[in-house]
Amino acid sequence: STTHDAPPFDPTRPRRMLLELDDSWDAPSVEGPTSIRRIKDAVHDYLSFGPTICAIIDTPQFQRLRNIKQLGTSCYVWPGASHNRFEHCLGVAYLSQTLAMHLRDSQPSLGISQRDVQCVTIAGLCHDLGHGPWSHVWDSMFIPAILPDKKWCHEDASRMMFDALLEENGLELDVHDATFVKALIMGDRSMCTKDEKPYLFQIVANKTNGLDVDKFDYIARDSHYIDQKSMSLTRLIYSSRVIDDEICYDIKDANQIFELCHTRMSLHKRIYTHKTARAIEYMIIDALTSAEPVMHIARRIENPKKYLHLTDYIQTEIEGSEDPRLADAQEILHRIRVRDLYQRVDFKVFPWDLKSALKATFTPESVVKAFKGLYASRAFLSPEQAEGLDKVRPEDVADLDAAHVIIDFTERHHGMKNENPLDFMKFYSKHNPNQGVHANEDDISVTLPRSFGELQLQVYTREAR
Repeated sequence: STTHDAPPFDPTRPRRMLLELDDSWDAPSVEGPTSIRRIKDAVHDYLSFGPTICAIIDTPQFQRLRNIKQLGTSCYVWPGASHNRFEHCLGVAYLSQTLAMHLRDSQPSLGISQRDVQCVTIAGLCHDLGHGPWSHVWDSMFIPAILPDKKWCHEDASRMMFDALLEENGLELDVHDATFVKALIMGDRSMCTKDEKPYLFQIVANKTNGLDVDKFDYIARDSHYIDQKSMSLTRLIYSSRVIDDEICYDIKDANQIFELCHTRMSLHKRIYTHKTARAIEYMIIDALTSAEPVMHIARRIENPKKYLHLTDYIQTEIEGSEDPRLADAQEILHRIRVRDLYQRVDFKVFPWDLKSALKATFTPESVVKAFKGLYASRAFLSPEQAEGLDKVRPEDVADLDAAHVIIDFTERHHGMKNENPLDFMKFYSKHNPNQGVHANEDDISVTLPRSFGELQLQVYTREAR
């Protein structure tokens, strides 16, 4: 079948007030929303959403996320890891809604309203609307390379796409509510135009300690699709309690929270920065960079109508083009298809505090210079130092230059850089349920790591020879 763009919203039709689409949850005739849709999810089972959330799901801007893989290039290593941003955002919306309703029901004195729950759920649903092709490949690698002076992140595009979603689909949000949703997405309370409950900003994008439902979902979902068991998120959600405008957890769950943070670190080490997936990321960046003068891909971030159609399918758009100016980009993408990949030459893991020194020391130019010097003095090296150099052809050494070399620095941590994430969280106990305090080491474990972050340095070559 042939797909077509949805027709634009007819301005003569009345716009729908988004938050009014749901039934009143406080009406005596109903117990919670009655007009609900249940969506089967691989991780959380059935997700129940009312008309407000479904009105957002059923838009081109949200459906676009079906075509953006959650883990970018990881599916080249784990074929099952082909899940997308669409299902992740559904999961985050569900967890946002569940956590907000738990706090509302367990602590009525907080005064959490239906509008609060709706806005938090919308923020969870829309927090990744702005992701580009291959997810973080786009915003952390391609955009900085093409537009180095532009301070941009995918959350900026999420706000842009959220505005377009409302405008182009006949949906209306009070200006304060719309600003509130976008502030929740950014985790920035200062963006709000009126006073909002501080702890609600710790649900979707928690800037205080990094423990939020976005992390809950992606850790559980990514673990599921690489066939690794994950912990129960339900326990943590129902362990949460607001104390002094901050979400706290039962001290009994401190170990489980650290396990969640450790799982994040493990996923970064084993999955997100896997050497082959990382090599393919650099090949994609090189292909997009080569295609940029012809296709002007990067500037689409400024136009919601163009960004709407910018997904992982940019790869097949380049591959299927007959424009001869795209030959170099097509050749790189063909190499991915036939698995003629950039090769990792060496790697090393370093302490967190060496970041600046490493970046100053290891550059493509310094690596090439060091290797040529090593090759020139091979006759004076010990057998261990000279191992493999006898197989290197002099003409290859002469041809080697900085353009062949990629230096990859990757930060890997437990969620708060080189700090213990538990130091940024507060806990309560059953004896003191209204007092949130930081946990002591002897409340958790005396075997916690001495360092919570590390740097991985990898050297790649664009040519296997």
